[in-house]
Amino acid sequence: MQLSVVVREVQVPLLASLLLGGSAAKLVHMLRVRSVDAALGPTALFPVYLRRPAAMLICGCEFALGVGLILTAGRICRGVPTNAVRLGTALLFLVATCALIELRGTRPDIGCGCFGDFSTAPVSGRALARSALLAVAALSTVGLPPLQPPHRGVAAILPLGILAAELALVAVLSPEIGEALVRLGYSEPCELRTVPAERTVAALHRSSQWRRHAGLVSAAEPVDMWRELCWRYVVYPGELHGRPVELVFAVFLRQHRPAIQAALVDAATGNVLPWPGSVRPATEADRMRRLIRAPAPAFSAPTDPGLGIPAVPGVRGAGVR
Repeated sequence: MQLSVVVREVQVPLLASLLLGGSAAKLVHMLRVRSVDAALGPTALFPVYLRRPAAMLICGCEFALGVGLILTAGRICRGVPTNAVRLGTALLFLVATCALIELRGTRPDIGCGCFGDFSTAPVSGRALARSALLAVAALSTVGLPPLQPPHRGVAAILPLGILAAELALVAVLSPEIGEALVRLGYSEPCELRTVPAERTVAALHRSSQWRRHAGLVSAAEPVDMWRELCWRYVVYPGELHGRPVELVFAVFLRQHRPAIQAALVDAATGNVLPWPGSVRPATEADRMRRLIRAPAPAFSAPTDPGLGIPAVPGVRGAGVR
């Protein structure tokens, strides 16, 4: 088999892997921060009202093209469908290259967002070169005949060697590799750890502590939030037998599955109250009724850098369990 044909064939699984990997990384980041438009750097180029649909379109296109490259690699879809998918892949990387050039000039502080949490570094020449290289690789697959079954024995050495060389080149051009190695080899002290307040609230709402005590909560947003060393405290208003109370949640500042503790405090006296014997999980109807009659929370001058909520020295007499 000619060397040029082997090189072109290798591009199909390589491009499919990168597209599906990038789409999966974006999806994981979106689910983690519970925000669609927060995952992608190029969405900063759009007006605010267009960032969410643009982010969804980018992620959806990457997934569709990655699956399309796999499905059209053999003899199932030949001709126009195959070339359409490969041209679409080349166009995606070409548009991405242009978007990164514009992003580098107008918002040099924002990462490319190519692989979710790992793509926070500002756009560099390496990221631009990688995107342009992948566009050329996708363009080279147009008109390629159906891929042959995997080679065996000595015949497999050449395609595997080419694939390994290309992966090494992509790794050299990827700032995300360095970020991943740093995260694997370094764990910063929790006192210095930066965790956005939005992520803390999202982790709290997914926790068993929240599910256990959400029946007492009477507002959708916290009325207070502050940080003390490795913990962030989140306070929600509540109601227990017609008595105003506050639910204080202590969330450990960790990216994944943080420890969460909770305390029930009397809103008038600040004394810690025992938890009721059983709290029926709040239904959507309960939450809607409480939100309708609950007054809007009043905030003083914001001092919490994560969410703009005032910091206070602590809840009066609040203990955390």
